[in-house]
Amino acid sequence: MARPANDNTRHTGRLLLSVFLIATNLRAPFTSAAPLLETLRDTFQLDAAEAGLLITLPLLAFAFISPIAAALPSRIGLEKSLLLALVIIGIGISVRSGGPVSTLYLGTAVIGVGIAIGNVLLPSVLKRDFPESVAPLTASYVLVMGCTAALVSAIAIPVSTMDGSDWRVALLLTLILPIVAAGFWLPRLGRKEDRKTVKLDEARPPIWKSSLAWQVTVFLGLDCFLYYVGVSSLPSILEEAQFTQDQAGSMHGVLLLSTALPGLVPIPLAPQMKDQRVAAVALSLSIMVGLLGLHLAPKMAVLWILFFGFGAGGGLILALSFLSLRTLDAIDAAALSGLSQGVGYFLAAIGPTMIGYLHDVSAGWGTPLLICSGLCLIMAIVGAIAGRDRHISMDRLPAVSCSDAGGRFK
Repeated sequence: MARPANDNTRHTGRLLLSVFLIATNLRAPFTSAAPLLETLRDTFQLDAAEAGLLITLPLLAFAFISPIAAALPSRIGLEKSLLLALVIIGIGISVRSGGPVSTLYLGTAVIGVGIAIGNVLLPSVLKRDFPESVAPLTASYVLVMGCTAALVSAIAIPVSTMDGSDWRVALLLTLILPIVAAGFWLPRLGRKEDRKTVKLDEARPPIWKSSLAWQVTVFLGLDCFLYYVGVSSLPSILEEAQFTQDQAGSMHGVLLLSTALPGLVPIPLAPQMKDQRVAAVALSLSIMVGLLGLHLAPKMAVLWILFFGFGAGGGLILALSFLSLRTLDAIDAAALSGLSQGVGYFLAAIGPTMIGYLHDVSAGWGTPLLICSGLCLIMAIVGAIAGRDRHISMDRLPAVSCSDAGGRFK
């Protein structure tokens, strides 16, 4: 018996709300530690490298867990896999707020594992349940991720300095996010969609044998590399250009906000395009304009930061959209997500260190900024290829009929 239209609307609304609530967990639990780094350094007598590890650890977890996470749905189902991600994030938050420095690092790593699973599998939900709305919904959940992270970071210091409060309370506050998301996601575990099985033909080749998969991977990887280099290096770049520390801090906030701008209008229009080549090239060049501007005319830093943030934020949204737009079912979407995010976040983890070393060797930011600008050109070329309207080879689906292109997980 067909489900009434009102029921369908309510079901879709609940599913979207659940997806967005999961998205609130995919940045904020680990970025919330950034404003408290100085407090943590003073409390545990950490040096700069030890404090920086609190930011790098989750990125390393993303890199190493992402390929593994792609295999989870075929074993326990997509719904259960995402619930597992929320549980792991919640455990990590609790452990991190335990007190000693050992639990601080352990909990941070555990949070990274949970977020990695969510990062990889959330695009599969969009591919499976909203195949015609992948780009706008991807833009929307990335916007939710960014806004939640910004809000949690903004309240971290005030909460930690309240009477009877400290850094533990500020970090533990993020436990609300996985608890609420899990509460909304739990009812989905009993749905038929999670019990249906797709038997994969052994002839389906591994995702890494697809050239298109590597094109998407390189595009996402370069965007992650450039974004994290920009976020980590901008204060130093601005201070070297004679801006005050307060001014550099304010402009860093402008950068974080500018990365959300592409989610408001331009990227949701991507599905209306014949393909996404123009968007991929334009966003890559926007990053390059920002980097070259910071090198050649640093006094106009706000303008260049807007160019950089718009390009990097839009590039991430477009790259995540590719995970669904370039695949035919949710299984391939998860596999592509695992490959591309594993490589992408590995580059994100090592990028700031590599570029920081170049800065020290060259005694300035000129050479690093020029090298990163060259990477933008490579990103544009790869984006122009990955942006063509095609899918990972049709022969990857020998055991699934076209009518099953929505691809249900076990």
